[in-house]
Amino acid sequence: MKILFIEWDSFCKQDMKDAFTAEGHTVVSFLFSNKGARRDAKTEAKLTSTLRRETPDIVFSFNYFPLISIVCKSEDVRYISWIYDSPYVMLYSYTVINPCNTIYVFDKELYMEFHNAGIRTVHYMPLAANTERLDKITIADTKNPASSPYLYDVSFVGQLYTEEHNFFERMTTLSDYTKGYLDAIMSAQMKVQGYNFIQESLSPIMDDLYRALPMDPNPDGVESREYFYAQYVINRKITGLERADLIRAVTEQFPLDLFTPNRNFTLSNLTNHGTADFYEQTPLVFKRSRINLNISLRSIKSGIPLRAFDIMGSGGFLLTNFQADFLDDFIPGEDFAYYENREDLVEKINYYLTHDEERAAIAANGHDKVARNHTFRHRVRVMLASVTC
Repeated sequence: MKILFIEWDSFCKQDMKDAFTAEGHTVVSFLFSNKGARRDAKTEAKLTSTLRRETPDIVFSFNYFPLISIVCKSEDVRYISWIYDSPYVMLYSYTVINPCNTIYVFDKELYMEFHNAGIRTVHYMPLAANTERLDKITIADTKNPASSPYLYDVSFVGQLYTEEHNFFERMTTLSDYTKGYLDAIMSAQMKVQGYNFIQESLSPIMDDLYRALPMDPNPDGVESREYFYAQYVINRKITGLERADLIRAVTEQFPLDLFTPNRNFTLSNLTNHGTADFYEQTPLVFKRSRINLNISLRSIKSGIPLRAFDIMGSGGFLLTNFQADFLDDFIPGEDFAYYENREDLVEKINYYLTHDEERAAIAANGHDKVARNHTFRHRVRVMLASVTC
């Protein structure tokens, strides 16, 4: 098949292009930069011209873009998209039901939301890792101690959501009642893994939230105001609070190496390395760490984050919060480990740091299972089978 690849600065774009090629398909790139636009006459005209010139069998993009769907519908070309961001508001565009669409989401609970609404263009498919590429990245380095491949006992790669542009911090005019209400539901949510109740809890304070930070649904979308505030404001704030709290709990007993854009975050017993490059540096971090933490963004309902696949695909040991979708494909204590709360996290770290053989066996099992069943080539086969059936 001939694939027109909508190319933007996405994670995994080269992994996906390589997977299409390895499976015997031809890839042609269409450079795409206006990701926030629902309509863009210039881009739509350029895409239309490209489709007519290249005549691809399908158009593919990471994440879903309404304007791409509009053109594909007009030109009668199948559009396959795979969403790895969460939240992702464009998924609530009216264009999602266009018959040209096949949209994959990595969160089964999110998929069920659309399935139960009768929308048949949205499907569930977990994310993946390119183990062939990751296996070629070795940890041989003159800086490493000769006696051990590890540089870090515990590491975390990810954002802290404490940036100055954080939406939550802009709500400076909230009433005392709303502030107290938010503190209560956020505190309660932080104690619960596997279920998020923020969006359904916002009705009593919606008017005050809107006055403090006006956010309106898009004209071509069906998302609610509650969706915006829950997913883009409050769940991000909870994630920031939770990540900082858990990192603090870890550093009270163990050294922790942090890789994050926020270089200003400091604690005793913590080394902040700044941002790690996705392709070159993060696989080495995962391989060189005895324990790799995953603390999921709270807007991810049940799905396995990309970070978790990359850790396992790199052969690293994964210690994660509970996400229900793990249980479909992986076995706790055999392929990965999960913690239930702050205290359990610290206990699990202590246990696995002192049980080297068990930890290494779990990391190896996780890697091998990803390599057998969860690479980008596996996902390409699923996607393109849907085109021919």
